[in-house]
Amino acid sequence: MGDQQVLNGVIAVMIGLALGVVLFVPFVAISYRRRGRLTIWRLLLWLSALIYFWAIWTYTLLPLPDPDAIRCVGAILDPMSVVRDVQTGLRAGGNPLGRPEILQLVFNVLLFAPLGFFVRVLGGRGFLVALAVGLGLSLFIETTQLTGVWGLYPCAYRFFDVGDLMTNTTGTVLGSLAGLVVPRRFRGLEVSADARLPRPVTRGRRALAMLCDGLGYSFLAAAIGVAVQLWFGYVVHDERNFADGTLAGDIGTAAAITVWLIVILATGRSIGDLAVQLRYDGSRMPAFLARLLRWLGGVAGIGAIGLIPGGLGISGALSLLACVMFLFTRRGRGLPGLLSGQQLRDAREGADQDSARPARQ
Repeated sequence: MGDQQVLNGVIAVMIGLALGVVLFVPFVAISYRRRGRLTIWRLLLWLSALIYFWAIWTYTLLPLPDPDAIRCVGAILDPMSVVRDVQTGLRAGGNPLGRPEILQLVFNVLLFAPLGFFVRVLGGRGFLVALAVGLGLSLFIETTQLTGVWGLYPCAYRFFDVGDLMTNTTGTVLGSLAGLVVPRRFRGLEVSADARLPRPVTRGRRALAMLCDGLGYSFLAAAIGVAVQLWFGYVVHDERNFADGTLAGDIGTAAAITVWLIVILATGRSIGDLAVQLRYDGSRMPAFLARLLRWLGGVAGIGAIGLIPGGLGISGALSLLACVMFLFTRRGRGLPGLLSGQQLRDAREGADQDSARPARQ
């Protein structure tokens, strides 16, 4: 059982981290629009909430048993069963936490306490909402068990326990109360009063934009590539391309390149720039040409060169040059800024400051 609990925790962490990476770009964009910046505190808190969400399911439903080996169980509907379990554990003597009756109760409370904490700190809601959320989620889980995972199994293989509803809900309320230690200004989803005020353009902020571009571009290319691969295999039944995968990958990459090109030509900013509220401006060349060169110096433009026959070596060299230029140019404007002759600015600065001016390295 101990090994299974560790495995459940590992599964929850891995799924939570994977989802965190996938959702990173929209999370950054929302953070900059609602709070004007990204803080490590809220990033880690939301990542913890993602991992916790999956931990709830792994610890309450896994492992899924072999259908031929399950033992059907009923429901425990007596709410006083919790009291009797506690009394039994206390009468046994010794360390109460060593008794399975007490240990199960404590585990249920601790498992749901983070839920109440997240409801208050991330959702900005009090203990009444936490109570309702805890009770609702616990009821859903218990019903899932009662119905044999909604008909996946012929009968319930875990008890529907009213006592678990009580202890889970109690844990949620206690977690909500614990959230009161977090200062009020750090709680909730409200838009910060200074969210629209310009902030310094730092090298770290530019690095965050580059990270968003890299992740977004890679995920979009991979998602489209997988979709095309499935289309080859299950729609047109092209066995050769389905087995190879090269064409699907190239189509996915080309699609991501095109999306980045359209966005930059339309707005002058990449997906990463839009996420962290940055913009390039100040070039003396025509806007269309400056934006095209800004695209060429970014992840999508370098990726496009890699699709040209024999272009992988050039693409790799440009990627290395882009990293070097990020380190040695003003505010980290990097290769896009050098090619386009533009400077980095906070996108929230006033239009009166938007006039063109000579580029500086």
